[in-house]
Amino acid sequence: MTGHPIPRTLRTPDAPRGGDALRGAGTVLALAEEFIRLHHRENPGAGSPDRRLAEVASEITRTGTYRHTREELAFGARVAWRNSNRCIGRLYWRSLAVRDLRHVDDAERIAQEAVQHLRLAGNGGRVRPYVTVFAPDAPGRPGPRILNEQLVRYAGYTRPDGTVLGDPVNAGITALAQDLGWPGGPGTPFDVLPLLVEGRGEKPRWFEVPDSAVLQVPIEHPGLPWFSRLGLRWYAVPAVSGMRLEIGGVVYPLAPFNGWYMGTEIGARNLADADRYDQLPEIARRLGLDTSRDRSLWKDRALVELNIAVLHSFERAGVSITDHHTESRRFLDHIAREERAGRRVGADWSWIVPPLSGGATPVFHRYYDTEQHRPAFTHPSAATTCPVGRS
Repeated sequence: MTGHPIPRTLRTPDAPRGGDALRGAGTVLALAEEFIRLHHRENPGAGSPDRRLAEVASEITRTGTYRHTREELAFGARVAWRNSNRCIGRLYWRSLAVRDLRHVDDAERIAQEAVQHLRLAGNGGRVRPYVTVFAPDAPGRPGPRILNEQLVRYAGYTRPDGTVLGDPVNAGITALAQDLGWPGGPGTPFDVLPLLVEGRGEKPRWFEVPDSAVLQVPIEHPGLPWFSRLGLRWYAVPAVSGMRLEIGGVVYPLAPFNGWYMGTEIGARNLADADRYDQLPEIARRLGLDTSRDRSLWKDRALVELNIAVLHSFERAGVSITDHHTESRRFLDHIAREERAGRRVGADWSWIVPPLSGGATPVFHRYYDTEQHRPAFTHPSAATTCPVGRS
């Protein structure tokens, strides 16, 4: 893996560097106490929290922050997934594997470990939920970050006429990568972007992601032979890297995490949205549907066939994926399990309800508490998502 420094004359767009995360000691202490008590309450074997609270208070007084134990870090990361209001796949929160790399803050090592995350999570197709936690923010010392929203993203090359080859949602990050010296990929609609990594105190650098680390699935249809000729594909591991992990007043600005895909994320959004790969018109044309008027429901019919193709292709390739009906039922199981444990489940209805056949799923027919609990995975804009969420 080779890193390439950014030219000194190039200025990258301003981006949050955890300014609101570098809180005053009083706020950090209050959040730390809340978290430590939660950890000890849900882990009776940890005993009384009093001694640990005293240690943490002393460390915060001296340094303005504190260091989680490995057990606290793992618990906090898992609970952050449990608290992700936009995630329908939270039934599995206890299964999240936590990689503690808080000692890593340089760009080259971060890139290497991000690639290792993809290999471990891909697991030969049996995708496993992972989070890799890098160095935290500290007072006056922002932690490292990756500029990409996900560890794997497809490039979007803006042509002279304004159209985009590839994924239009990534046109900005693609242009930035090229400004930083990335020569671009082969020039297909599915070129994998490099990682743009900013180590602690370093200028951002770009790093290629090896093909061997990116498990991809060609999309075909079980009953439509022409479907494979569309040349569609998608990657197996949705590893979110553009969010931060907040645990008890400590902010980890780089903690890439993943679960596995729900089919509608790919088939009803990524490949279907008009501002993404916009495949519905072409699929409808090949199906011989009347696209001259919306009430023919050509979009709906094309959308169903595209989602059938995605689920079929992942299953045939032996790659983990779930469907929206199954995951909706499991989410209600999660709510019931949490309520039995005395915990309330927050949820964002607009994200929990699938983008295909929402009214046919049980999550559609109810209201949800929208309060955001802590710990949490958060976006600098305060939005939240999850390993099994829209992408």
